[in-house]
Amino acid sequence: MDQSKMTETAFQIILYAGNGKSNAMEAIQVAKEGKFEEADKLIQAAGNELTNAHHYQTALLQDEAKGDKQEINLLLVHSQDHLMNAMTTRDLAVEIIELYRMK
Repeated sequence: MDQSKMTETAFQIILYAGNGKSNAMEAIQVAKEGKFEEADKLIQAAGNELTNAHHYQTALLQDEAKGDKQEINLLLVHSQDHLMNAMTTRDLAVEIIELYRMK
C-alpha cells in the first residue's frame, strides 16, 4: 500500500469512527429524554459506522499479514486511537441507555 493510500485509509477510519462516536453520544442524550426507540436507532447507526471503520482497519491488518509492511505514521496511530475510543464510547452508551431505560 503506498503512502497516499495509507493516508486515505487513516482518514476513512477517522471519519467513520467519528460518526459512530457522535451517534453514540446523541443516543445517550435522546435516551435521557426518554426517547428509547430513537436512541436504539442511533446506537444501531453507531454500530454501522464503526463496522465501516473496522473494515478499513481489517484491510490494513490483512495487508500486514500478507507481508506488505507499512511505515507507521502519526496519522495512522491517531486513526487507531480514534476508532478504539469510539468503540468504547458506543459500548458505554449502550450501558448508559439501559440505565435510563430502567428509571
